[in-house]
Amino acid sequence: MLRAVPFITFEGVEGCGKSTQLALAAERLRADGRPVRTTREPGGTPLGERLRAILLDPAQRNLDPVAEFLLFEADRRQHIRDVIRPGLEAGAWVLCDRFSDSTEAYQSAGRGIDAAWVAAVDDRVRGGVTPDLTLLFDVEPLEGLARTRRRDAREGRFESEEIAFHERVGLAFQAIARREPSRIAVIDARADIESVAEETWRAFAARFSLS
Repeated sequence: MLRAVPFITFEGVEGCGKSTQLALAAERLRADGRPVRTTREPGGTPLGERLRAILLDPAQRNLDPVAEFLLFEADRRQHIRDVIRPGLEAGAWVLCDRFSDSTEAYQSAGRGIDAAWVAAVDDRVRGGVTPDLTLLFDVEPLEGLARTRRRDAREGRFESEEIAFHERVGLAFQAIARREPSRIAVIDARADIESVAEETWRAFAARFSLS
């Protein structure tokens, strides 16, 4: 059953365009008269932004995978308490750049942490908060990485990982989409920004009966 207002997440590999599409979707929803709160993981809270600086810092290449996972989950717990739940309770559509699917894709599939353990910890952290809709922006990892490098020559900690890591992440996202087709709308992110935005809006309209 859907909430009175939805919680929507935007997912995909590096350079898939999800952040751009989140901003465009939020703008269109606001133009349609709907209250919107946008946020991101890691980040979204003062603590989260400090954790984000650590997690994305290329100088932290030796960060233990389990420590990395637990930092993401600490970020999520605070984020849900301080931003996501209050936003939904206030009647806002909450649009989030990355959520638990990224944890499964990056920390479980990418880093090789036990999937059952990751799922159990994340379930406890979320406390029942689950997206009503997830947009998965589908692009080949190599193309996504090329986009990020055209945008910014400086590589973050995740962008600098070997291509095999990104391929594992991409395959994991595809597996999640196959497992949960009722929640996840796969968007072809290879097209131009405007075309992807229209496909994204069609997914919104189909799910929430928008015009």
